[in-house]
Amino acid sequence: MSLLGLILACLFFAAGLAGTIVPALPGAPLIWLGMLIYGIITGFSTLKWGFYLGQTLAMILVLVLDYLAGVWAVRRYGGSGYAIWGSMVGLILGLIILGPAGMVFGPLAGAVIGELFARKSLNQAFLAGWGSLVGFAGGTVAKLVLEIGMIIWFFSAIR
Repeated sequence: MSLLGLILACLFFAAGLAGTIVPALPGAPLIWLGMLIYGIITGFSTLKWGFYLGQTLAMILVLVLDYLAGVWAVRRYGGSGYAIWGSMVGLILGLIILGPAGMVFGPLAGAVIGELFARKSLNQAFLAGWGSLVGFAGGTVAKLVLEIGMIIWFFSAIR
């Protein structure tokens, strides 16, 4: 085990976990990159191709889950396709206008506006907006659980 590799991997893990909340950092890809750097430094002596394949699949699952959680929750709360598109556009515009707070308020506003555009009632529009918040919170928790699982797997594999 290389101390330098382990330190670098842990720095990438910390940045990756922070990236689950901070929009400028790609969480799961940073965690995966930390594992790859560790493998390169150690000459892939402890982590083999099967480990990296599994970690790559876990990273892809995290990325897909991030998208699907919001879509599922908006739909679950009765949102239309307009609300889903509105929440995605709201996320992008919210990040540009409000920075990190835009991750929460952008999709909420976008879902509400999208649902109103679909000529739904104000009550239904707010339910769709609430769904975007539920999806964001649930997706964040699920991503953290999966990313922590990725890190635990790494430490159990390098023993």
